[in-house]
Amino acid sequence: MTLPAEVRRLAGADMDAAPSVADAWLRVGPDGLIAAVGPMSSFNASAQAGHEIVDARGGFVLPAFADSHTHIVYAGSRDGEFLDKIRGLSYEEIARRGGGILNSADRLHATSEDELFRQAMRRADMMTAKGTGAIEIKSGYGLNTADELKMLRVAARIREASPARVRITFLGAHAVGRAYAGRQADYVDMLISEMLPAVGAEGLAEYVDVFCDKGFFTVDETARILDAAARYGMRPKIHANELDCSGGVQVGVSRNAVSVDHLERMGADEIEVLRTSRTIPTMLPGASFFLGMPYAPARQAVDSGLPVALASDYNPGSSPSGDMRMVWALGCIKMKLTPMEALAAATVNGAAAMELSGELGAISPGRAASFIITLPVPSPAFIPYEYTSPWIQSVYLDGRKI
Repeated sequence: MTLPAEVRRLAGADMDAAPSVADAWLRVGPDGLIAAVGPMSSFNASAQAGHEIVDARGGFVLPAFADSHTHIVYAGSRDGEFLDKIRGLSYEEIARRGGGILNSADRLHATSEDELFRQAMRRADMMTAKGTGAIEIKSGYGLNTADELKMLRVAARIREASPARVRITFLGAHAVGRAYAGRQADYVDMLISEMLPAVGAEGLAEYVDVFCDKGFFTVDETARILDAAARYGMRPKIHANELDCSGGVQVGVSRNAVSVDHLERMGADEIEVLRTSRTIPTMLPGASFFLGMPYAPARQAVDSGLPVALASDYNPGSSPSGDMRMVWALGCIKMKLTPMEALAAATVNGAAAMELSGELGAISPGRAASFIITLPVPSPAFIPYEYTSPWIQSVYLDGRKI
């Protein structure tokens, strides 16, 4: 998928029509950027003397994935709740019983920063090994100032240690902390008066997120939090419409959100609002797969001309996987996107949802040399079609093989 430098996202029909180069070569510069791309008929072998040449051996060269919605900083797992799900309890029922996000908050509170980093870094390494070159990491399992800061510091350490590009999002409004049970308004006040200034003082997050949905935070509370976060330079990314048509899309667009995410309950009104904005609708098929929820209407959104992104939602409760190849496959199998539409959603549009699409997400000069060399396969469509077979020959991030 080769795109001009000025193309930062693909929308509507363009998602299925991204250009490519058959029988191609690419040159990586010493700065880790793609220096040139062209057909083999233009390749000058003698000009490459002294440079390492890598033969793709018949594989495809695809842009690395850009996973724009994850929660990989968490402690332990929630495999006990997995049994609850199998026995028929819903996401909301598990939360009402004290599980869900609050369960993860309890575990995180009892885990040291170093141990939290060790666990989260292992997840980040698994993601890059499977071809992900950019990761957005959210907080939200702290739910008090000290633990939210602990999460954000771990995310910052991952940014330093991982070969992937990392963006960091403050999600203190993921749920109401146990200490504020029954006092949601007081929790929001504390988040605005205490958490946000602490996060802003350390410069720990580019973005702010709010779980604006039924049973979580209201539209008015969301607007207050977003407006307060703007004073610290944090741009909005919203959890919206996972459980109901919550108004989260509308409040996100009204505050120029970079993305609105989940969207399982998105309808015609939300699509129309998004059509008038620069906000990226980001859909998380892994959560729908794991929870047995409806899938977001990706086909309808693309047919309406929107620039859909797909992300993993890697987290312990509703999508315990960061495998973007699986996300690509679910985009095709369950959301009825074509393989190229789903690939665009998981690469250049995912990068746009992190404001990174000028840097990676496509194979083109000036972007990062972050790409996957596949094993020989009949076509890119074969990868989501035969969705559990080995498919990666090698992964390069910023020009370096990992």
